[in-house]
Amino acid sequence: MARIAVITPDVLGATMAGPAIRAVNIAEQLGRDHDVTLISTVQCSIARPGLTCVAAVGSRALRAAVGDAEVVVLQGYVTYAAPWLIASNMVLVVDLYDPLHLEQLEQLADYPAGEAQAMLDLTVRVLNEQLLRGDFFLCANEEQRHLWLGHLGALGRINLHTYAHDNTLRSLIDVVPFGLGEQPPRRTGPGIRDSIAGIGSQDKVILWAGGVYNWFDAPALVRALDQLKDVHPDVRLFFLGMKHPNPDVPQMEMAYRTRALADDLGLTGRHVFFNDGWVAYDDRQNYLLDADVGVSTHFDHLETTFSFRTRILDYLWAGLPVVCTGGDSFGALVAAEGLGATIDEGDVEALARALATVLYDQAATRRAREAVARVREQFTWPLVLAPLLRFCAAPRRAADADLDRARITRRPVMPANRALRLIVRAAILVRRGGPSALAQRATARVRRMGAGPGNDTN
Repeated sequence: MARIAVITPDVLGATMAGPAIRAVNIAEQLGRDHDVTLISTVQCSIARPGLTCVAAVGSRALRAAVGDAEVVVLQGYVTYAAPWLIASNMVLVVDLYDPLHLEQLEQLADYPAGEAQAMLDLTVRVLNEQLLRGDFFLCANEEQRHLWLGHLGALGRINLHTYAHDNTLRSLIDVVPFGLGEQPPRRTGPGIRDSIAGIGSQDKVILWAGGVYNWFDAPALVRALDQLKDVHPDVRLFFLGMKHPNPDVPQMEMAYRTRALADDLGLTGRHVFFNDGWVAYDDRQNYLLDADVGVSTHFDHLETTFSFRTRILDYLWAGLPVVCTGGDSFGALVAAEGLGATIDEGDVEALARALATVLYDQAATRRAREAVARVREQFTWPLVLAPLLRFCAAPRRAADADLDRARITRRPVMPANRALRLIVRAAILVRRGGPSALAQRATARVRRMGAGPGNDTN
């Protein structure tokens, strides 16, 4: 039995987004054989049998919560605020299922250029530090594994030591997708039908199960519904969550655009419905069970190539046929296994036809549901987490752990803009050594500048 800390920078509460949901399920599965503490660096209001669930806001509180853990499983920006994790001798498992730097290319598109560049540089630096230090890495699919292998190779982690230990490198980075529950969903309360004004018990319900982010093409879905309603007036589209449960995540431009389009087309409250909040994690099955089809539409760009649409797993869990845009791993799975239908990016007419088929062609619906029932067994949490469970049964530092110190001392990625570069350097100094370190560096810099030109080398 190992002492394990699972850390997420997301909210652990009644309403949870993907990172928190993944952390909870990782902790629960590991908790069957190990002493596990589940930690949020933001907020925690949940309890799970067999787990210690806590909030640890700030580096000092996080250090106390981690305690004497032998293994730390972390995700996101956790190490930015807690650089002592990078410097520790604990076994670090880094969860890379969400390629943050690719996501941000879309998320930051509307930010001022300088601010966007600084945030992207920071993200790359955090990822570099984690990739240089981690002992075992998780990713969501083989496409992501190729991405991260390239990143690891560029940082020198594919070397004589790691290759001699395992020439497949599966012991360094392996595929651990998002999962779904072992038991099928069971109704515990009201969901959509006869609960949402305007959606009746006999209506056909299309479900968008998740947030509306900038890399999703929700407006194309609204336009498809505008076409579909003229032939099938009983069709309804329900967006499950518009307000992210983490207060640090702002509503994105695509959410505003989607609402505005539905309003302009006169669909809001008649054929398109928005849940202004976020459905509680333990209540989501009631909404899924009231749907006829699950949908996910996105743009075809770099984020798509390496994405893993976690909401589609909830569709599979509930036995729903899936209609989605192709171009990613789930689009390929839907097409190959006959789980519903895939369409090209932005093809509104094809999307309307695909939805009509899955909703109103009983033979097509039956085939899709049978395929979903078969495929979903591949994604239960105990199965998808098998590589992590094996690793934690005999946790170890990476084969090249003795080289970590030399690599971590490399200079981090810095913004190209000089002013932003100075700001980032100041932030690093404060984070690592406190205000006194920044003051000492500033004093030393003034002295060098006073000594004459050519002496400022930082």
